[in-house]
Amino acid sequence: MGFLEKLKSAESEKATISKISKVKQLPEKIKTPKENINLDALAEAVAARINKRTPEEHNIISEKIKEQREPIQEKIQKIKKSPTLKSEEWVKTGIPGLDNLFEKGIPQGTSVLVAGGAGSGKTIMCLQMLNHAAVNNQRALYISLEETEFRLKKHMHDFGWNPEDLEKKGFLKIVKIKPFAIARQVEALLIKEKGELNINIEELGELIPKNFKPEFVVVDSLTALASAFRDGENSYRIYIEQLFEYLEKLGATSFLISETEQIPTRFSKTGVEEFLADGVIVLYNVKHGNLKENAIEVLKLRGAKHEKKIVAMQILPEGIVVYPEQEIFSDF
Repeated sequence: MGFLEKLKSAESEKATISKISKVKQLPEKIKTPKENINLDALAEAVAARINKRTPEEHNIISEKIKEQREPIQEKIQKIKKSPTLKSEEWVKTGIPGLDNLFEKGIPQGTSVLVAGGAGSGKTIMCLQMLNHAAVNNQRALYISLEETEFRLKKHMHDFGWNPEDLEKKGFLKIVKIKPFAIARQVEALLIKEKGELNINIEELGELIPKNFKPEFVVVDSLTALASAFRDGENSYRIYIEQLFEYLEKLGATSFLISETEQIPTRFSKTGVEEFLADGVIVLYNVKHGNLKENAIEVLKLRGAKHEKKIVAMQILPEGIVVYPEQEIFSDF
């Protein structure tokens, strides 16, 4: 071994011995906090130290904290403005003329109340939108609280739609749920919890079939559900708030039917539904002399621009058609 190699080896050994010596000294330098520190006394000392600070010292500390936070805020703003973030997606109803009332469409994942009197076309409209979604390979679910699956499928056949074919392809489900069963479960839970309850919707019966995550949902109707509650509006209000929250978490675009007067001044049973919903579409039976004419209005739709007028609508053998340029003027 040459002179230089011996020198390097000696220096390496010296460094190793130094490290070992430092490690051996560590236990002497480390003190056990639990044995040597009085936490109460420490807290009092820290508080006293803070109280002794002058206003100038407080200002200096605040400025330093602000300086440290500003770069973080800039990063957050850059993330918000990033073009790689997912843009808003829009849903088309598939009803001729209705989509012309929206600037871009209905924001995906929103809840829309479909309100109107008997025979105004609420169920037909929702079935037509449901069929359009399923035909376009979207998983669509119809939750009926009134009519049977057989009658709903018959309605679809009357307009030339084929629900059985869509079911086979896995894009359509129609389920019938008894509103009284839901109401009794909710009321029993409320009595048990003395009126204070965050209801788990999924535990109150299978609203959503297993292994089927819908992108489009219809609930028909909220009026039937409200009528099933015996203790007035309180239990129903609690349930309906949780239902809207559940649909929002589901991420599906949902349409909830509400029965009203022919010319409504309120668009739901309690008034809370139209507040919770992102949108409200109203169907009218407008009287002109001895004749009645169907009409439609987009009353509100959060997050989307839309026409603010009442326009003509017809129920034809092939389904509903809306005439966006034909305004209806009547004494309401």
